[in-house]
Formats: sequence, C-alpha cells, structure tokens
Amino acid sequence: MPRRLFAALALVSAVLSPTAHAADLTPLEMRWLQGIAPVVSHAREALSLPLDIVVQPQAEPGTAPLALGFVDGRCKLVLSMRGNPEGQRQIDAIDPALLGPALELMAAHELGHCRRYLDGAWHGMPAGFVAAKAPDGLAPDLQQAWLDMRSTRREEAYGDLVGLAWTRARHFELYARLQAWLVAERSAELIPGSHHDTLAWLALARDPAVLEGRTMFEAADRVWANGLKD
Repeated sequence: MPRRLFAALALVSAVLSPTAHAADLTPLEMRWLQGIAPVVSHAREALSLPLDIVVQPQAEPGTAPLALGFVDGRCKLVLSMRGNPEGQRQIDAIDPALLGPALELMAAHELGHCRRYLDGAWHGMPAGFVAAKAPDGLAPDLQQAWLDMRSTRREEAYGDLVGLAWTRARHFELYARLQAWLVAERSAELIPGSHHDTLAWLALARDPAVLEGRTMFEAADRVWANGLKD
C-alpha cells in the first residue's frame, strides 16, 4: 500500500549492478532485489516509469517488506527488511519453484499502484463508475473509515491484477499456481470486504486469457472494471 516516506532512505540507483552499494545490503535485501529486478528493468526501460529503489537503513518491524511510496512525482519501491522478520518469513513461505516469479508478481503489484499515482487516479473510480456511499447509521468518523477501506480495497485489487498480468506475460506456465498462491494469501485471516479482500477480482482472473493487453496495466484495466460492477 503506497505511503509517504518520512524515515531516512538509502537509494539504490541500479538493481544488482556489481557496484550498486552491494556492500551496504544484507543477503536478504539482495535476494529480494534479485527477485524484483526483471520487473524494475521493464518498468524503467520499456515503460519509462520514474522509479527508484529504496532500502530502509533502519529497523522497520511490522512494516510490509515491499511497499510503494510516491514522492515528488516519482515512485519509490521500498524494501523494509532490517529488524523485520516478515521479509524472511515471506521468502520461507513460498514454494522455492515459485519464489522468483512470486517476487516479480509482488513488484508488479506495487507498480500498479505507481501507475495509478502517476495517472492522478489514486482512490478514484474509472469513467462510468460511482463509488458506493457509506452505509446508513455509521458515525461520521466510521463513514470516512469505511470509504477509505473501500478505496484501498479497489487499489489492492488493481495491483493484484497487474501482478497477474505480468505473470501471464512472463511466466505463463506458472500462472495457475501463482494465481492460486495469491488467492491463498488473500484468503488468510480474511475479513470479507476489508482492505485486502481482492478475492472477487482474483476469481475473475482465474483464466489467464482475460488478462490480454499491450501492457500489464492495460491488461488489468478491463478485469478490474468488471469487478467494480458487483
């Protein structure tokens, strides 16, 4: 989930260049950087996205290992691994045969957020759609929390579909397994309708044929809009 970056940041200007500050990175950070490198290279070279890689140099317990920030018109893929067991836990929880493609899927998910920010569309609805109103009877502060939750859920769904579109294009033979893995991740400790309940969209993307498009963003757009109709 995108967030502004208030902590001190260490920028990695290149991904896995032999001299890309490797001495300052931990083995876990290097493993994640290796995993997301194909997506980062594609974003910069083929899509010309303004994208930086950021490694948090201080301990960030309880933070998502990989997240997106948006600062001064640039997207920041942020790795928060130090003092944060989630980075290793996520690596350990993935089937080794899926690890590289799964890390790519995660990075592509974050680039879906990047695209929405760059388009000025974050938390917005596409043309022809109107966001639902908060249920009657909620206190004013809970109404805003409900609306924010619904908006975040939509953005998480878009990111998931971008990740699956990347998988379809780059790892087609693993698509079914990675789609099922993502469903399992989203189903764990699920609160229906909450921020990360993207299951309705993932069900629409069970067949990789629906995710066709010139870019992973274009491929996600139609499926995402179809999920908004329900």
